[in-house]
Amino acid sequence: MTKIDLSPPRAEPAQSGPLRIALVDDEPPALRRLVLAIEQMTDAVVVGQATNGADAMELIRRGGVDVVLLDIRMPGLSGLELARAVGRDNAPAFIFVTAFSQFAADAFELAAVDYLLKPVEFERLGEALDRARQSLGSRAAALRIAELEQVVAALQAGEAESSAEGFLSELWVPDRGDRVRLPVDLIDWVEAERDYVRIHSRGRSFLVRKPIRSLQSELDPAAFLRVHRGALVRRDRIVRLARRPGGPSAVVLQSGAEVPVARRQAALVRKLIGARAEA
Repeated sequence: MTKIDLSPPRAEPAQSGPLRIALVDDEPPALRRLVLAIEQMTDAVVVGQATNGADAMELIRRGGVDVVLLDIRMPGLSGLELARAVGRDNAPAFIFVTAFSQFAADAFELAAVDYLLKPVEFERLGEALDRARQSLGSRAAALRIAELEQVVAALQAGEAESSAEGFLSELWVPDRGDRVRLPVDLIDWVEAERDYVRIHSRGRSFLVRKPIRSLQSELDPAAFLRVHRGALVRRDRIVRLARRPGGPSAVVLQSGAEVPVARRQAALVRKLIGARAEA
């Protein structure tokens, strides 16, 4: 049977909050007994009920379900067929509740958390839900580890690429007596102050002992533009080129800063941003 793509993925449960449980059974007395049992628990809540596999599939697809308690023999789609169709990715934890013991092996092949026989004992149901919570917690932790590994790999790849090109990807700048890491991507513009440069980033500035010509040689020219001998700007921060009455043009940055542009650079900046200088 073709697996159903659950979209959007089910949100991770809050391990400190109650388990969100869906009940699936075609026998009303069985449903009532499960509802009664869960109502006596402080760490679980019923968020939906279904009496057949098709409705249960729609309930799961909508999301917001951590655990599904479901019967095996139902009209149309059986409990086993439902679990098999949903698959394991982004699926809730399944606990089978049935009067038939012979399907236990099939259930556990589908990674069922537990297999309960009717009539369900309340204490036994509580144990099964505890097991489901542990399973979901392990799954969430594994997912977070995998995501962190992907982030680290991407960062390492970016650093390797920057290193191979020979351009800086970060700077260490003084800040209130400390040294802090400043990614080059966060720089808005740089101005020269004798043998120093003042680096502007997100409303703050940092004074670094380095000539602007030296810093320019270390930055990617595809990302930074020398607009005059005393200023470098990050190209993607420029929003427009403005003319000043009786004075040189200036680039206006996303931050609102205006940086003067040398006359010989005005045509290049105008071409870069694809607009005429404002009158």
